[in-house]
Amino acid sequence: MYSKLRSIRNDRKVSASEMKKILGLKTEAAYYKKESGMVKFSLIEAKIVSEKFNIPIEELFFEEEVSKNETNHTA
Repeated sequence: MYSKLRSIRNDRKVSASEMKKILGLKTEAAYYKKESGMVKFSLIEAKIVSEKFNIPIEELFFEEEVSKNETNHTA
């Protein structure tokens, strides 16, 4: 899911160091863990990232497709 984020960051020539700073993280490794999906972004962090790239939060952080299982729940 976050490969899109990495691609956008690289296309716009934004370093992991810069992302670390705007998110208030201590290390670049901490940022890479988030970008790789090993550690989840908080909602506040996701908002900061979406504002940085001027892309809606939904477009960056949510899957576009909903599985059939999720849409066929019976109550």
